[in-house]
Amino acid sequence: MATAGFVSSGATRISSPGRPSLTITCMLRLPDAGSRRALLLPAILILAAALRLTALLALPQVFAFEQTGQIHGSEAYDTYAQNLLATGVFGREPGVPDAAIQPLYAYALAGLYALVGRGYLQVGLFHIALDLVGITALFHIARRLFPRGAIVGALGGLFYACYPYLIFQNLTLIDTPLFMALLHLFVLAVVLLRGRPRLDRGTWTLALLAGVVFGLAMLVRSILPLFAVLVAVWFLFRLSPAQTVLRLTPVAVAGVLVVTPWMARNYRVYNQLVPMTITSGANLFQGNNPDVVPYMRAGYDPQWIGPGELENDPYSPEGDRERAQLALDYWREHPEAIPELMWVKFAAHWSIDIFPRRNPVEGQLPRLDYQGDVIVESDPSGELALGGLPQGDPVAVYGEPLFDRIGRIVHRFYFGGLLLLALAGSVLSLRRWRDVSLLWFLQLSMTVMYVLFHPSTRYRVPSDPLLFLFSAHALVVLALAVRARRGGLVRTHKTRPEYL
Repeated sequence: MATAGFVSSGATRISSPGRPSLTITCMLRLPDAGSRRALLLPAILILAAALRLTALLALPQVFAFEQTGQIHGSEAYDTYAQNLLATGVFGREPGVPDAAIQPLYAYALAGLYALVGRGYLQVGLFHIALDLVGITALFHIARRLFPRGAIVGALGGLFYACYPYLIFQNLTLIDTPLFMALLHLFVLAVVLLRGRPRLDRGTWTLALLAGVVFGLAMLVRSILPLFAVLVAVWFLFRLSPAQTVLRLTPVAVAGVLVVTPWMARNYRVYNQLVPMTITSGANLFQGNNPDVVPYMRAGYDPQWIGPGELENDPYSPEGDRERAQLALDYWREHPEAIPELMWVKFAAHWSIDIFPRRNPVEGQLPRLDYQGDVIVESDPSGELALGGLPQGDPVAVYGEPLFDRIGRIVHRFYFGGLLLLALAGSVLSLRRWRDVSLLWFLQLSMTVMYVLFHPSTRYRVPSDPLLFLFSAHALVVLALAVRARRGGLVRTHKTRPEYL
């Protein structure tokens, strides 16, 4: 006897020889195209969480800092979080306040430790949740900026979910996942804000939320002011100057209000204006001095360059200004070196390899801190080589084959391939420049900021998923072109889901 399969229509007629025709109403249906699109984001979120949980549980020797005593990422955040819990004071030394790092991630860690304890599983799960927030925001950004935005967002989310470098980076104790979540939420908020048809209560609420998110992001990494200016330019592509001012003024006010308590606290600590940290001058110096080009050409991060003897305490506003002045003096005294300096930093920022390509090796002479004091040597070929890394330093693990060989090869193909697709997707999206230019502006602002200071792959990756939306767009356009050449199969096969 014939049986009826599940179909997308509501009923099927079945005939058998010598028997009357029967009409069977199918109680179950295959999901239609719209339903399947609705499942894309949850499926990608599940995949992202599964990949990260697998890595977290498979490599406790790398991530379990409370067991190994080695913190991958930044030990400073853990120190500040523990001191904050123990003394109630935000500082590198217990009970001594300072502003050497951005505060929000350390405060978030302190809250996490207070709630569920200090451990790599707690930190890892927190970071996984932040990545899921970022992927969700990315999906909805694509839906509003690109044609066939659901599939573009799904592909972009998939690239984010499976990005090997980010899977590892965002499981370490580092501020990257928090900054990424806030960055993607801010981009989504301004996209929604520009698209509001009226200046109603919902618009004002959205503007205030965008400002709060912007202020919080500034308390993680203070690199967004240039992007904020470009957001205003992007608004002008669709709105009048008056509408732009009306919508963005609440964003600016809310952002300033969020960072004001931190600025006021710093004024009480130092008796002078310290907008964010006392390390901005140090960061400027690390990327602008005579040693930067040889260090970076040799593959090293310029963070290992020390300023030499300073007249002021390096952990003071005066010491920070002194280092900033050293950088400005270098620009003024060596203008001929600036083009090569900026080009080397630009190339490192957009390299398909993981930068830094090399790290100092373990040696017998320990460093005092991570601001310098590394032993400068030469390798057998005469190139710059750094030694003097203390035994057991977490940096040494990046010289192991899993990271230094396999990881780098995988990254070259993954990021390099998606970068090429993104370049193609940018060209293919030129007709929608009034919308997608927001993502170009983000890449431009990030590039300018890190070329001005100093670049590395971990600084660039927060904006990589938004770049990957152009990669996804290129693939969608390619798929549509292939489908068109095949004669429009979607029109002739009505039961086939139309994903594109």
